Amino acid sequence: MAKKKSVFECTECGYKSAKWMGKCPACGSWESFIEVSEQKITSSSKSPSKVLKFDEIQKDEITRFSSNDKELDLVLGGGIVPGSLVLIGGSPGVGKSTLMLKLAGNLNKKVLYVAGEESPGQIKIRAERLGIKNKNLFIMPEIVVENILEEIKNGYDLVIIDSIQTIYSENITSAPGSVSQVREATFEFMRKAKESQIPIFIIGHITKEGSIAGPRVLEHMVDTVLYFEGDASKELRILRAFKNRFGSTSEIGIFEMTQKGLESAKNRSFFSKKALPGSAITVLLEGTRPIVLEVQALVSESYGVPKRSATGFDLPRLNMILALLEKKLDLPFNQYDVFINVTGGIKINETAADLAIIAAIVSSFRNRPISKESVFIGEVSLVGDIREIPGIDIRLKEAANLGFKKAVAPNKPTLEYLKTFEVKEVEKLIEWM
Repeated sequence: MAKKKSVFECTECGYKSAKWMGKCPACGSWESFIEVSEQKITSSSKSPSKVLKFDEIQKDEITRFSSNDKELDLVLGGGIVPGSLVLIGGSPGVGKSTLMLKLAGNLNKKVLYVAGEESPGQIKIRAERLGIKNKNLFIMPEIVVENILEEIKNGYDLVIIDSIQTIYSENITSAPGSVSQVREATFEFMRKAKESQIPIFIIGHITKEGSIAGPRVLEHMVDTVLYFEGDASKELRILRAFKNRFGSTSEIGIFEMTQKGLESAKNRSFFSKKALPGSAITVLLEGTRPIVLEVQALVSESYGVPKRSATGFDLPRLNMILALLEKKLDLPFNQYDVFINVTGGIKINETAADLAIIAAIVSSFRNRPISKESVFIGEVSLVGDIREIPGIDIRLKEAANLGFKKAVAPNKPTLEYLKTFEVKEVEKLIEWM
């Protein structure tokens, strides 16, 4: 027997209540409760699963095929895994649909593109701009899960859902985009991907807090979670993996939005060769990829409360570095405004750039340019010593390939890629400068 009952569900977090509430007690959202009907099965019975001995279990062999995009393959861990469910999130206008349409055009396979937000005519215009000529690309303007699953049975090599928030199941009474609908639709696509071994890419919207809209279980259900980062007003885009059951989550893909769509920005330079006060070069390491970039500092006399601002760099860490310079070098930064900017729109997420930040600040403070033949790599601690950083060989090799001659770092590489000056304390860095 099946019993039906109605409950009220928060569309923001999925909290359920027996009665309507104006404010959700779980997430604090106002006017977010809608009535949904649930069907509870009481008479179902299933046989228990067979218990397997660990030593007798056979490993699954993971095979991949290339997306024909080196940046996307790098982030996915080497290519697309058949039967995988991949979730791609990002802010509006960042290029999620463009990236997926480019993927569909690059593959010489039968691809189904489910369009829940745009008309086929709109997609056709974008596809022509991107130069897509895949004759095996099929567009399906549909938002009903059951109809999409039925179409997938016709034999496709890859399926793209744009977007999961527009898809709904006829078995649930709540509106498209609600927590129940997103959860149910994702579960059905996950089951289909595993059964048919067809990789399915799902595009997801993000909330104003920056997380993917819908229940948190959504990210647990999928195999891979990718975030597409970037300012819609700028050209640079970065693709990161925050979860990957088939590869590393430390790799990033760098794209550039052009008139022809998303292009690889692997060879783009993020630094200037012109020596100016307040500019220093460092080398970041994103997974296995070294990125040489420029950090800029502006130190100006303050006329009131000193201002601190950082674009692409952690502001609390900047305040820590300034306090350290005041303590160790007696520099009166309490009387100066300090602004930090990382070129190219890249955000620094590691501490290896501390040395370059200090070099740029001191260079601007004393109005003396730093040689553009030098790179600065090292982490600075609260006590003023400069600590070794991992991957020094990869970083300095990349710097040498780009024409740099000198490096300032706390440890030397195993091979002599360029002339390296070892500094163990902040005071020694200032003496070198």
